[in-house]
Amino acid sequence: MKSLAVVSLLGASIVPAFAGIVPRQSSGALEPVTVKGNAFYRGNERFYIRGVAYQPGGAADAKDPLLDLETLKTDVENFKDLGVNTIRIYTIDNSKNHDEGMQMLADAGIYLALDANTPDYSLNRETLQTCHRSYNDVYLQSVFATIDAFANYTNTLAFFSGNEVINEPSNTNTAPYIKAVTRDMKQYISNRHSRVIPVGYSAADVASSIEQQALYFDCGSDDARADFFAFNDYSWCDSADELQTFKGAGWDKKVEMFKDFAKPIFLSEHGCIEDVRRWGEVAALYSTQMSAVYSGGLAYEYTVEPNGFGIVDIKNGQVEINEDFTKLKDMYAKTKNPTGSGGAKTEGEASQCPEQSDDWEVEGTALPAIPEKAKKYMTSGAGIGPGLSGDGSHFAGEASKSTATPGSGNPTRTPDGQAAASTGSPEGAAPAVDVPLRFVGMLGASIVFGAALLF
Repeated sequence: MKSLAVVSLLGASIVPAFAGIVPRQSSGALEPVTVKGNAFYRGNERFYIRGVAYQPGGAADAKDPLLDLETLKTDVENFKDLGVNTIRIYTIDNSKNHDEGMQMLADAGIYLALDANTPDYSLNRETLQTCHRSYNDVYLQSVFATIDAFANYTNTLAFFSGNEVINEPSNTNTAPYIKAVTRDMKQYISNRHSRVIPVGYSAADVASSIEQQALYFDCGSDDARADFFAFNDYSWCDSADELQTFKGAGWDKKVEMFKDFAKPIFLSEHGCIEDVRRWGEVAALYSTQMSAVYSGGLAYEYTVEPNGFGIVDIKNGQVEINEDFTKLKDMYAKTKNPTGSGGAKTEGEASQCPEQSDDWEVEGTALPAIPEKAKKYMTSGAGIGPGLSGDGSHFAGEASKSTATPGSGNPTRTPDGQAAASTGSPEGAAPAVDVPLRFVGMLGASIVFGAALLF
């Protein structure tokens, strides 16, 4: 009985002792996607995003879909049936652990493109003054905590630094703040994590400024340039009788507009927002007409929300596919990716910044400096995120007080495969640290010696 007591004591002592030093589980099932030139690659193979926007409940009822595992299990089976390799999620709870949900996606071969903002932790575009006030340390702590929560998963494809912040000519002056957030996210990832994860912006397709937006987020010093540019495009609409055409939708002009762009471009949302949705744009999007410039896109959207554009219905708590799902599945199935590189470029130069105009209110290239109180996160980590029940950040904390020096967002380290220890990992996730073998031996010996003293 004494021997059994010692063994029990050893187990009881070792488990809590190691609980704080076991590395966080990360999904190793998928090879990370990287940026090379103006395209994404998985290893040496061109990667085209074939995806769907996924936020059950919509923005009005923001919940984390990766935490509802029973529903997610059903949805993942539908993703596989649909034939997608990526989903976009707009809102997650950055105070929680996502190992199970992310592993479920990885097992299905699915990557995640994730928005770093939530409704309460985002830039406030109402006026230039509210935008400036909302770019503060409390906001960035939440953004960085979201990065911490997902950077260790190899199927995290990309982070969005913002979504449709600019939605009309009168708020193009928010662009420097979006770009500053992009810069800060890139620097935080490099300083704190083991691999570079692409960061970019999801723009509204505002005809008067879409070109200026793309140029602006790609111009200037490398530390502030986005790793990709994405935009939400609903201009391809089929009729009940025939499919729209590449030229009829005006997509030929957009390909021409972006032909010299040096970074990947993709559609962060696509799909007609009229009654007839036949998904004819899929055949064009994954053809050589577009592949030299575009890297695919994300269909809008998975669940039917109040706007009525989902491919599945939720009825009495059950998920039911609808006609839009079947049509999109058929289009994906009959549309193959271009072979080889698809005409992608391996190198290119930064864009020239657009000039100020009536449609583009940004004057010069200056960006706000990172708020002084947010600088500590670059070395100490962000800690636990506020989740979805926090007080919000729009009028909290300390805003930026100065203009940044070009290049000030360069990282202080280069990701080399050795992850920085996380401080304050999300619930259920311990810091990723190496445990020397000699320490294991010392710990075991000390426990045995301590146990012997009891008898």
